[in-house]
Amino acid sequence: MNDRAYSRDEIMTVTAARQLRNGAVCFVGIGLPSAACNLARQTHAPDLVLIYESGTVDTKPRVLPLSIGDGELAETATCVVPLPDIFSCYLQGGRVDVGFLSAAQIDRFGNLNSTVIGDYATPKVRLPGAGGAPEIARHAREVLIVMRQSARSFVDKLDFCTSCGYLDGGGARRARGLPGAGPRKVITDYGMLEPAPETEELRLTALYPGIEVEEAQAATGWPLKIAPNVAELPEPTQEDLAVLRALHARTQAAHAQPVRIALPA
Repeated sequence: MNDRAYSRDEIMTVTAARQLRNGAVCFVGIGLPSAACNLARQTHAPDLVLIYESGTVDTKPRVLPLSIGDGELAETATCVVPLPDIFSCYLQGGRVDVGFLSAAQIDRFGNLNSTVIGDYATPKVRLPGAGGAPEIARHAREVLIVMRQSARSFVDKLDFCTSCGYLDGGGARRARGLPGAGPRKVITDYGMLEPAPETEELRLTALYPGIEVEEAQAATGWPLKIAPNVAELPEPTQEDLAVLRALHARTQAAHAQPVRIALPA
């Protein structure tokens, strides 16, 4: 796919954006999920309602936020509500259609780690942490995950379970009484994984043009199972690429500006 007119990150972001329907209420994570959601809002889903953990509802950022505390989110939101209300009234109240997450590690049942790499007490890397991801993974009607795929990130055993997917699979999530449906799709830079109906183990269901099954298997830290019919995902359109590249260009330009703080006289 190196000779194609788009990068692996671009087709991954476009594919993730295409999973969102117009009018859905989406609880967004920073990074790749934010890029995908804002691309969807600027293309096929103009009425997509984006909620960020800082309390911004129906925000329409012109550039991608650096964090949930980025002023761009509050400035372009329909309203800003207290953080406890975002979780109790919106998320736990069943008003969030899609939770869009990423992480440092994922296992075969869609459980996520964004806490530490290595032993918790003496980690090799201490990651940003849970934030609202555990509650999003638990309560959103469904969860989408977007992350780059490698044997280091798609692991047989998480170093720490921050956010639950299907736990041990085979109905374990339902048995625990978790209200949301869990991770329905995992979009990577190779293709897409979805839970098998009975076991709930993630399996490969679709690939990007030019990617072989063996490549996706080699980039997975467990024996990746393959769906009976692996689909080929469509390429990005020129409109998709133009909007996405313009979004990244605006973001880079905005974040390159020096911060000026007015001091009192």
